[in-house]
Amino acid sequence: MGRDKDPMQTLTVTQARKNLSMWLRRAKAGEEIGIVDGADIIALRPVVVTAADYMETEYQMTAEEADAAAARVFAEAAKERKAGGLESLEAFSHHASGLSHKTRRRRV
Repeated sequence: MGRDKDPMQTLTVTQARKNLSMWLRRAKAGEEIGIVDGADIIALRPVVVTAADYMETEYQMTAEEADAAAARVFAEAAKERKAGGLESLEAFSHHASGLSHKTRRRRV
């Protein structure tokens, strides 16, 4: 029987750690890479993550909760901007461009 794919390349944790970026690139390119951890092999595979997935997994927020949080942040920013508490990025950038790097650090 022929194989459709090359067998999985397995590595110890130490081997993987030595050149992890290379192994990640190879896994991203579709190569089967596994890292042996005790009696288990942990496969390296790319995973598609969307913004909604990220919020749900990282912050345990539903899309509706995230939309409500964003609306609150935008409302608070608008209130601060109206009260003069926020400076536009363009104005800040223009102001900061005349300062030395050391001066900027002390002022922040």
